[in-house]
Amino acid sequence: MKAQSVRYKRVLLKLSGEALMGEQDFGISQAVLSDLAVELGNVHRLGVELALVVGGGNFFRGSTQTGVERVTADHMGMLATLINSLALQDALEKAGLTTRVLSALEIRQVAEPFVLRRAQRHLEKGRIVIFGAGTGNPYFTTDSAAALRAMEIKAEVLLKATKVDGVYTADPMTDPTAKKLKRVRYLEALERGLRVMDTTAISLCMDNRLPIVIFNVREPANITRIVLGEDVGSVVTE
Repeated sequence: MKAQSVRYKRVLLKLSGEALMGEQDFGISQAVLSDLAVELGNVHRLGVELALVVGGGNFFRGSTQTGVERVTADHMGMLATLINSLALQDALEKAGLTTRVLSALEIRQVAEPFVLRRAQRHLEKGRIVIFGAGTGNPYFTTDSAAALRAMEIKAEVLLKATKVDGVYTADPMTDPTAKKLKRVRYLEALERGLRVMDTTAISLCMDNRLPIVIFNVREPANITRIVLGEDVGSVVTE
């Protein structure tokens, strides 16, 4: 399929650490990694330039971990995202995809330091770029990191992978009356406290008019369907 048939040429995919667990309670599911690598390979072969940001909640949740000082805990969470980034890199390269991990914290033995022009060059050369360690700063979530990196690389859309198939008026896991919203305005998401992304991330996307697509990553081929312009999940936009 030709690249011209895709709706988005450059995308940033935000994955939670929990998405990598599969049915486990902790760590990384190799089955999930393998399936994700196949899916991302299909998207990449369409000519789409791919960047990823992954959380670290499957190992450590910095902002909610008790007994550890906040800044220290957040740095521990950043290191957890690097573990996931390296696991993703390994899975993608086993699938034949050229990948680079760029870290906001300097750990040169395992990842390149984040340099914007280097990231852009990797994308132009057809490499999948994984941004690790969040923004490199405490008090910012990986949602905020995803919005920031998407803006920096001039992504056309931010894809937020979740366990549900879009934005709901309430948590559909606990509230049977929750209704799905196919299209949501940025301000509506902020004012109603909808569980889309954190407020910093939504505000950043709103200020820069970057659409957010919320979708269920567990449904096969959803990422491919989105980049081809199909109606999947919920869209947060103006």
